[in-house]
Amino acid sequence: MPRFSSKRRVHHSALQMFDLVADVERYPEFVPLCQSLKIRERTPKSDGTEIVIADMTVSFKLVRESFTSQVTLDRPNLKILVEYLRGPFSSLENRWTFEPRSETDCDVGFFISYEFKSRMLALLMGSMFDAAFQRFAAAFEKRADAVYGKPGSAPA
Repeated sequence: MPRFSSKRRVHHSALQMFDLVADVERYPEFVPLCQSLKIRERTPKSDGTEIVIADMTVSFKLVRESFTSQVTLDRPNLKILVEYLRGPFSSLENRWTFEPRSETDCDVGFFISYEFKSRMLALLMGSMFDAAFQRFAAAFEKRADAVYGKPGSAPA
């Protein structure tokens, strides 16, 4: 099963980075391969978490696939868990962690593992997915700089 993980120090607060990753509606604006994202439902919980059911469409050249995930936004613990519900995968799990290092810096952890149902789809999209995941961390950091301002400059 393909998997990818990274940990990256960014010059934005853990809460800022959590909020940026939690803003899933904006993904089509900057996330590699994300063509569209539609929220089906949002359910705030009494423990401060929120459950989001979302449909994401990824596209690369002539290949276009949609899937549904349940996203648990755990703001009190600065964690996000994405669990696969339906679509072209036999499994998909994605986790984000945001560890404060100072008021202005944090470590962003990203982990994903996935497996396509179809061997053909795995051959068509597998290497492209691997390359995209390696660009994810940089895409979110670049987005944070655009939204919150580059470290040492005034916010946008």
